[in-house]
Amino acid sequence: MTPSHDQLERRCPRLGGTVEFSYCRCVGDNGKPCWKVFDCWWEVFDVVAYFKARLDKASFEKIVSTRPKPKITSILEMVEQAKQRIAEDDPTALDVNREPRSTPEVDEKQEESDDR
Repeated sequence: MTPSHDQLERRCPRLGGTVEFSYCRCVGDNGKPCWKVFDCWWEVFDVVAYFKARLDKASFEKIVSTRPKPKITSILEMVEQAKQRIAEDDPTALDVNREPRSTPEVDEKQEESDDR
């Protein structure tokens, strides 16, 4: 008995470990295949024929043309998400016009430098 395509395994160049084809089929945006699925699996089996047999032409073309966001875009999105989390925790945290918080240690150091 030959294993189904979903149970086939290979090393993922993005993750650095072994994954099954079933993972690659649904790890992309909105449960779509990974954008590298064709690059990774073409030597193992006819991955193009696999998806053509299971998808309509428009869906197949969308998968073929999908490319990842540029790295800088991903980084900027993560920064924006971090800012939103900080703002939810402390709405004044990102207010650049507010006075900095004072701590006893900072006040003591300031007094020492004023004394000199």
